[in-house]
Amino acid sequence: MSADIPMIPFIDLKAQQARIRPQIDEAIRKVLDSGQYIMGPEVAELETELAKYSGAKYALACSSGTSALVLAMMVLGLKPNDAVFVPSFTFIATAEAVLLAGGVPVVVDVEEGSFNMDPEDLKKAIIDAKNDGLNPKIVVPVDLFGCPADYAAITEIAKENNMYVVDDGCQSFGASLEGKMVGSLADITATSFFPAKPLGCYGDGGALFTDNPEYLELMKSFRVHGMGTDRYENVRIGINGRLDTMQAAILLIKMSILAEEMQLREKIAVRYREGIKNVSHQVIPETVHSAWAQFSFLLPGDGKIRGKVQADLKAKGIPTMIYYPIPIHRQEAYAKYASKRAFPVSDMLAERIVSVPMHPYLEEKTQSYIIEAVNEAIEKA
Repeated sequence: MSADIPMIPFIDLKAQQARIRPQIDEAIRKVLDSGQYIMGPEVAELETELAKYSGAKYALACSSGTSALVLAMMVLGLKPNDAVFVPSFTFIATAEAVLLAGGVPVVVDVEEGSFNMDPEDLKKAIIDAKNDGLNPKIVVPVDLFGCPADYAAITEIAKENNMYVVDDGCQSFGASLEGKMVGSLADITATSFFPAKPLGCYGDGGALFTDNPEYLELMKSFRVHGMGTDRYENVRIGINGRLDTMQAAILLIKMSILAEEMQLREKIAVRYREGIKNVSHQVIPETVHSAWAQFSFLLPGDGKIRGKVQADLKAKGIPTMIYYPIPIHRQEAYAKYASKRAFPVSDMLAERIVSVPMHPYLEEKTQSYIIEAVNEAIEKA
């Protein structure tokens, strides 16, 4: 890359921070003055606001998206022979949480259009799991890149097999399906507040959502080492899943601009989708408003041009990422949970997918520059 060409931020957190820095500074000052650094009053306030925004009856803040997924599994009573169905094309935490909670992950392929869990392959995976002597217990769709999965189809399959549905909404907080917000689409929803997420803090953080009051009480217990009526009374095996007060205070400020940022993300995504040619875009149903956590598309051909396209864009100051280069079924630590099945779509996506900068503060001239550069790079490759 030429020294006089600045690199465009892939996600520009500084631009957002500049907008709300005075409010952030004041929120942090209040926490420092209070001295309540873990589970202070801001955490309960955040939970109220999260529930209100999502449409769920209850929200519970926790230490990360991964801990949210683990807590969801624990609440549903996962046992060693219980099968939990997860898509192969996702971040490893989805399957990791199953193992950490004591269950068996069963990998499912995804749809070529939506990149989300394929309901038809889920049906096949359930049959295979039963034949292997496993007890189908939970299905975990992932709302990849912010687009909610097909919950109507997946929930129907789950009910037919007496299974629970846990929404891995770690990329999709702020999205909606048929007018219902993420957080209210499944028995339990887990989300992440990792800094790069649509709603991100300045460290790790996460949350759980449910309409079930019994689940909420179990979540509270599991979140703090399986506590009972007192934190020194431990009635079950739990984890340390608490959220720092500082992160809750920051998230409360960021929630005040979240709705506007969702609109800005949507506007940028529309421009990208209209402007970037000769690629396959993620199929977003008319009933869906994506959170656009990432903007990813499939390059033409078999993926062999990806390296050239990325190098060309880098030379023009445009960073790219690959989400995800290795599907779960090809990960060394997880291969045994998928060895009997084929995952052609996940393999294809891993070879052809690429992501370009996406955040609410991407200026129009920068959007145009990226669109033009991507089109030129593909044409040259």
